Amino acid sequence: MNHPGGGRNDIPNRLKRQYFIFNMILPNNVDGIYGTIIKHTFKPKYYSAEFNRVVENLTDATIRIWNKVKQTLLPTPNKFHYVFNLRDLTRIFKGVLQVRKDVILAASTIGNMKQEIYLLGLWRHECERVFVDKLINQKDKDTVINYIQDITLECFPQFESDIIQKLQGEKPIFFCDFLRRDVINEDGIVEVEAERVYEAINDLDALRTRVNELMEFYNQAYPAKKMNLVLFEDALRHLLRVSRIIKMPRSSALLVGVGGSGKQSLTRLAAYIGKNFVHQIRVTKSFGEKDFKEEIKYLMEIAGHQGKPVSFILTDAEVKQEGFLEYVNMVLSTGEIPGLIAKDEKEAWLGDIRTPYLKEKQLGSYDPPQTELYQYFVDRLRDNLHIVLCFSPVGVKFRERARKFPALFNECTIDWFLPWPEEALISVAETFINNFKQLDTTKETKSELQKHMGNVHLMVNSVCDLYFQKLRRQVYVTPKSFLSFIDAYRGLYVSKYDELDDQEKRFKIGLEKIQEAQIAIEKMSVELKAEEELVKQATEKTELILKDLEKENKKAKAKQEDVEERDKYCQEQAAMINGEKDKAQKE
Repeated sequence: MNHPGGGRNDIPNRLKRQYFIFNMILPNNVDGIYGTIIKHTFKPKYYSAEFNRVVENLTDATIRIWNKVKQTLLPTPNKFHYVFNLRDLTRIFKGVLQVRKDVILAASTIGNMKQEIYLLGLWRHECERVFVDKLINQKDKDTVINYIQDITLECFPQFESDIIQKLQGEKPIFFCDFLRRDVINEDGIVEVEAERVYEAINDLDALRTRVNELMEFYNQAYPAKKMNLVLFEDALRHLLRVSRIIKMPRSSALLVGVGGSGKQSLTRLAAYIGKNFVHQIRVTKSFGEKDFKEEIKYLMEIAGHQGKPVSFILTDAEVKQEGFLEYVNMVLSTGEIPGLIAKDEKEAWLGDIRTPYLKEKQLGSYDPPQTELYQYFVDRLRDNLHIVLCFSPVGVKFRERARKFPALFNECTIDWFLPWPEEALISVAETFINNFKQLDTTKETKSELQKHMGNVHLMVNSVCDLYFQKLRRQVYVTPKSFLSFIDAYRGLYVSKYDELDDQEKRFKIGLEKIQEAQIAIEKMSVELKAEEELVKQATEKTELILKDLEKENKKAKAKQEDVEERDKYCQEQAAMINGEKDKAQKE
């Protein structure tokens, strides 16, 4: 157990008195450990006197950085993993020792760099990977980077101008082992695999092009799991970190970041680049402890029995029971789970690895005992099995796991994913917007839209921080939220565009109908004018006829009046005659 302090409590004396306690303190001088190793690797006879002086001072400079970081960045409840021990020193020198002699001798090909500066660049790179990558915020990262810079200049003042110019210039220096290309024939078959050489590159665009090329090969090999990653600078850096971890023997990773940061995708791509077999469990409703142990056994069979490199991805969602992590903890710390492999199966495996063991150790016809073979099996398993844990720092589970399963943090190299920077957000938005063929606008508008999307996400992040400061309630806006935001925008745009398009079609149909009506009206107007002319002519004829009828009416009226006068006269005469007749009869 660790010493009390930094969030760790002491145990009661009544309990301690039951045990015999050893207090393991750090050695006073570790230069004898690492200095001897590094001097043996960089043999003086192959290099210049100046280079050898750098090698001699490298261990002291590393220890000074280590002590400075230990004294400054103390563990707290939020930074409980800020524990720096000999493991970190070992990881630094383990990374430095990956470089080959011929690569250092050819250092001038990287920006006309001196061999000494190349070694210092590699050493600084490994210090950053070990000390800086595990820190949880940019402020702490900048602090440690400044420590590394200051101590570098203090320990190697003779190279001050070259360090500032080559290692702190506009072009950062990266280290990876996949820059060399395979020899591929016309049929696309690899004839000669490229040598895996850990070397430097200071051209970010060339590195991005190379990774995009490898991602294209991955998509061709696994079309069902096709990836279209946006490789902005931050994503490239994380990819290089994961690739560095899984290429080294007996090395596992703990990737910490909120959902959507790209932990799993980058791990899959890095594992493909490193030619690792990738395995990830499929969790079902009935998936339990027994199934998980079978998965571990399957990985042991590939990594230990067959001797193939394996990258095992385990995420928060796949840890259905916290007991799963106990087995992962065992594998990381000891490389075995007691009772997992049946006796007969174990004997068969050990029989199979006997030949490669003798060949590797060059033991000839030696008959190794079972214990020796089993130790070789465990060593080969630990060398080939790279466990990549993809966890989220949100909630109390993360801290509890550090307390319950210490190997998850001690045996893994931690890479903490910070929130995406503005450049990353704009790059992601640019990719999605440029691939959005339905967006009907100018390039200038698209560019402004991409910047606006990135700024919106940053503004929401700042508001969430303000919300936490005022109400002490945490709200997380993750990269997955940003991707959902872009998808929501695209969906809303398509919906509204279709709606406007439908309205436009209806409007066009209405305009067409109006135009047709206008044409019909014009046609009818012409016909109406012709009809009006006919009506006018008919009206004139009618008027003439009416005039004639009027004249005839006047004549007929005169005749009628004449007839009426005569009728009246006749009636008067008849009345007079009748009167005279009656009078005559009376007489």
